[in-house]
Amino acid sequence: METGSPEETGIPGEELVWRGLQPALMRVRRLLMVMWATVLAVATALLLGLLVGPVWAAFALLPLAIAAWCWRLLERNWRSWRYAERADDLLISRGVLWREETVVPYGRMQLVEVTSGPIERRFGLATVQLHTAAAATDATIPGLDPAEAERLRDRLTELGEARSAGL
Repeated sequence: METGSPEETGIPGEELVWRGLQPALMRVRRLLMVMWATVLAVATALLLGLLVGPVWAAFALLPLAIAAWCWRLLERNWRSWRYAERADDLLISRGVLWREETVVPYGRMQLVEVTSGPIERRFGLATVQLHTAAAATDATIPGLDPAEAERLRDRLTELGEARSAGL
């Protein structure tokens, strides 16, 4: 997992340490993209080749060309995801063209779940989903190591209970 450089948080004496996602997430997304592009290319080649003519089957290269272009974009998107734990909240930052930064106060968290589908489990990944009182601030951190996801879930649950007890 990549660790970003410490940044100032605006609070004297506190540094913000950004954590990145596992490289396996990028591999999973690339694998899925290649699989879907291949299926789409074969289906396009067969349909156009049989219905219109063999010359039109060349349009099957279009999904493969788009997949090649997206190969690099997936890495840029993966690099843009990061999260940081602060004293009172969790920061989640993502996005390449449109940067999005979500701040989730610990006291507002109602549920923290760790999920891992079959493909994620195969690649040793897990996703942390945060649910808050306001649906608009629900947040997700994909592509974490399962041990890190469980640690984060336990820590966020503990901090959430401590902060909500004071409300």
